[in-house]
Amino acid sequence: MTGMEELYVDKIVVHMSVGESGDKLIKGETLMTEICGGAKPVRTIARRTVPAFGLRKGQVMGCKLTLRGAAAESFLETSLAIIEKKISSQQFDQNGNFGFGVEEHTDYPGQSYDPQIGIYGMDINVVIEKKGVRIARRSAQKKKLPTKQHVRKDEAVSFMKERFNVEVVE
Repeated sequence: MTGMEELYVDKIVVHMSVGESGDKLIKGETLMTEICGGAKPVRTIARRTVPAFGLRKGQVMGCKLTLRGAAAESFLETSLAIIEKKISSQQFDQNGNFGFGVEEHTDYPGQSYDPQIGIYGMDINVVIEKKGVRIARRSAQKKKLPTKQHVRKDEAVSFMKERFNVEVVE
């Protein structure tokens, strides 16, 4: 592969939904900051009312943060170890991105169960890209991204197998 066709982890978005604001959300944000190496999360807001879950539109219900670069890769290594480096092929989309969940924050190193806090789970979404996608996103002289710069599902699967030793289960 040439330099422009090499895949890399562009970003990782970590999301934690606690379902309500207040003390529970603050504890969740603190946990996320500790687990993700000091990055500060932003709060997420419900887009619609869902009475079955007790959510109202506009209510703060969780937090998320974005990791890039070396911090993203080290967090991904740790998170993949928790799920025993197994990912279903159905977790990949057609653009090569994938996501998985970690059921308990206590699985991360340095975290232990505290009855005052409880147990929180997280959704982890990974965006894989090739170099050169900036041409489609920049504000000046925006161009269409060439087909060879799009990441396909099979490329992302092989990248994860080679780079992170992940077993992709059918």
